[in-house]
Amino acid sequence: MTLRTEIDKATGVATVTLDRPHRHNALDQATVAELAATWREFRFDDTVRAIVLTGAGDRAFCTGIDRDWDVPQPNSPYAADDPLPMVGPKANDLWKPVVAAVGGMACGGAFYLIGESEFVIADETATFFDPHTTYGMVNAFESIYLAQRMPPGEVARLALMGSAERMSARRAYETGLVSEVTAPGGALEAALRCATTIASHPTEAVQGTVKAIWTATEATRARAFAHAPDLIKLGNLPPERQAELFNSRTQKGGFRVR
Repeated sequence: MTLRTEIDKATGVATVTLDRPHRHNALDQATVAELAATWREFRFDDTVRAIVLTGAGDRAFCTGIDRDWDVPQPNSPYAADDPLPMVGPKANDLWKPVVAAVGGMACGGAFYLIGESEFVIADETATFFDPHTTYGMVNAFESIYLAQRMPPGEVARLALMGSAERMSARRAYETGLVSEVTAPGGALEAALRCATTIASHPTEAVQGTVKAIWTATEATRARAFAHAPDLIKLGNLPPERQAELFNSRTQKGGFRVR
C-alpha cells in the first residue's frame, strides 16, 4: 500500500497520507490507482464529510511522477497518454471538501492534487516549484491548475524558472496558492482543525458550495485541458534527451528560494 487512510468517525474527517517518504511521496502507478479508488470509495461513505490530504515525512508533500515509472506513449501523433488525469478528487466525482496540508517540497504532478483541493495550508518548510521546462518538458496541466489560483505572471515565473527557483510558503501565501502558513510541522494540525469545522456543517450545503466554486472555473479549465495534450506532444523533447538533462541538472544542483 502506498497510501494511509484514517477516518475519525467522531468528526467525519478522513486523513489521506501519501506514504512513500523514501521516494519523496512521488506518484507511481500503484499510488495513482489507490488515490482514484480512495476518492471513489469516499463518495459512498457517508461517515466521511471532509478530507485532509498530506504526505508522509518532513521532506516532501509530493514530487510528482516517480522517475522510475515509465509511462508508455502511443505512436500516433494524435494521441498522448497523461498518467494523472484520474489522480484528483474532482476527476473522480467527489464533491466532499479536501484540504491539502503541505510540508517540504511540492512540485510537478503534486499540482494535480493541490489543484483539486479546496484550499492549501502549508508550513514554513514548504516550497513549490515545477521542473518540467528544465528537463525539456512542456508544463501544461500543472500550469492550468495553478492559473486557477494565482496571477498569470506568478504562474509563468514558477513554470518557466523550472528547478532553478522554488517558491517559499510565504510567497505562495502572498500569491494566493496557499491560504495559511504555519510553523514547521503545523500544517496537518491546522488542516485538520479546518476540516473538522467544515465537516460539522450540513453535508448538502457544503458539497453544493464545493460544486459551485468548482463550476465557476470549470469551463475555462476544460477548454485549456483540451489543448494541453497537443502542446505536450509538440514541445516535449524525446525521453532520452529528457533523461540527459535530468541527470546533468541533478548533478549540478543549486536553486534559490524566493
